[in-house]
Amino acid sequence: MHGRITRIGLNNPPRSRSHKILAVLQYYATGRRKESTARVFLRPGTGAITVNRREIGEYFPIESLRVQVKQPLQLTETAEKFDVLCTVEGGGVNGQAGAIRLGIARALCEFNAELRPRLKKDGLLTRDARAKERKKYGMAGARKRFQFSKR
Repeated sequence: MHGRITRIGLNNPPRSRSHKILAVLQYYATGRRKESTARVFLRPGTGAITVNRREIGEYFPIESLRVQVKQPLQLTETAEKFDVLCTVEGGGVNGQAGAIRLGIARALCEFNAELRPRLKKDGLLTRDARAKERKKYGMAGARKRFQFSKR
């Protein structure tokens, strides 16, 4: 069996003593906003938030975006219980912060379903479907028209 890769896990035990099973308890969720997509992992920890392998203060220099990202954790009082690891791509900083916020809220529901009503009441589990409207033909933009000329 050459060229075959197998996963080592509970159903597939290691073949030698050198392999170790590392089971990290983590909760995963995906968040999206505008053109951004965020993959969020919650792991038991001290409250550190890492975005694309950078500290949150370094990635989001604007305080309001950091507050937006931390909102689900502070609402559920779990800010000091978890380390948050995010991989985010696409869009701008506003869309990325919104995507991370949704991902964290969904991951918290994976952790404890009893947090769902509190998160839902504050609208943190709702995917904001607003996106940029497409440009139409014969127009300068999505809605702006070219200047009208009578003569």
